[in-house]
Amino acid sequence: MHLGGTSKIPVNLPNIPLYLDNGSPNYKNVVSYAYHHNKAINTADAYNNTLFDFSGAKKFDNLNKYRSQSFLAIPLKNHENDTIGILQLINAINPNSKSIIECDAISMRFTEALASQAAMVLTKQRLISELKAIFESLIELIATAIDDKSPYTGGHCRRVPELTSLIAEAAHNSQSDYLKDFQLSNSDRYQLKVAGWLHDCGKLTTPEYVVDKATKLETIYDRLETIETRFEVLKRDVEIKYLKEQVNALKNGKTVDSQSYNTALEKLDDDLSFIKKCNTGSEFMPPEEQNRIKEIAQQTWMKSGKNIPFLSTDETLNLTISRGTLTTHERDVIQQHISTTIAMLDKINFPKHLQNVPEYTGAHHERMEGKAYPNKLTREQMSIPACAMAIADAFEALTAADRPYKEPKKLSEALFILEKMKQDNHIDPDIYDAFIHEKVYLKYAQKFLDISQININ
Repeated sequence: MHLGGTSKIPVNLPNIPLYLDNGSPNYKNVVSYAYHHNKAINTADAYNNTLFDFSGAKKFDNLNKYRSQSFLAIPLKNHENDTIGILQLINAINPNSKSIIECDAISMRFTEALASQAAMVLTKQRLISELKAIFESLIELIATAIDDKSPYTGGHCRRVPELTSLIAEAAHNSQSDYLKDFQLSNSDRYQLKVAGWLHDCGKLTTPEYVVDKATKLETIYDRLETIETRFEVLKRDVEIKYLKEQVNALKNGKTVDSQSYNTALEKLDDDLSFIKKCNTGSEFMPPEEQNRIKEIAQQTWMKSGKNIPFLSTDETLNLTISRGTLTTHERDVIQQHISTTIAMLDKINFPKHLQNVPEYTGAHHERMEGKAYPNKLTREQMSIPACAMAIADAFEALTAADRPYKEPKKLSEALFILEKMKQDNHIDPDIYDAFIHEKVYLKYAQKFLDISQININ
């Protein structure tokens, strides 16, 4: 009979309790007795023994037509002298007569030596498992810290690893000429998982105001509120001027035309509405809208007795951003996170089975034509898993519902943009085709996207 281990047959035998229901030590079973007394127990004949409860062994014998007679239970000690298990041998056999005998003293010494070696192996395996668990906990801690740092990227570091794995599996299954020799091993899969969790670790150093910049004027707060106050001041000045003109007109028995007053207020309201619209950011801001912002900026308002430009140079720069909400400098700050990621990972001495993690992680913003950051790598210089992660990062960003500067794309829109990226040689065409053929987008959408975004099958 062979259970557990490499047999693939689950161990379905009942556990032996170390303690009874009332909390007292269990001395009824041989192995628990050996544990609590920290010594080897040698039993000659279970069927003629009244010290221990062998009912479980007898039931096993009855079911399997066996006879469990002699028992030897030896504690397994680790390097800290803690008992981590019990080695139990049943039915010692006389090498000459082949009869079942009690284990002799010499055999016990050999078995204790074997138990010591077994304890070392178990301790080593447990240590490896614990180190792996600690390592995975730490990388998940980093990813969680990044996601929690900003309410607008919450979940990104959790979604990208899963999506990367799905895309890599699609590439693994592809029969295209480019991918037919690509095969994922279990080691590759684990490295991709780790790389996915760590791919944005450099964002720990990215200023929050840049990561969270929901509007063009936002820094610590949205400066639109300050500009709105200026408009209120201008409207007050217009009103004061109009009232003064009315007073003078009444003194002279005249009337004042309110048309110019109303026109001035309407223009102020229109300009403020326009600034609010521009502040939200967009896919593209036309040159004529940028020019209108510059014209508004050239107007003046009175502050502390001085005429000053209505919009500061920095406000004008931000409001005329052509795409999104980030200035060129802020985009450079954001892009710096990948260089920081690479530098952080370079300080880790990855073992052999994780040696590809830095390469997978450091290339997820590269493009196939070699014009992206940080290293302007071409398709030929990147591994297939790294190219898969680049597609995962792009698709997740397009469909994410937690970005402050855009609405989440529906599936059809996201795939249209990815197709355009393929045509422009930004993403790997063969991996993209596998992504489409295996309907990875749908598997991902069903797990992570709102149902309103899923508009294709």
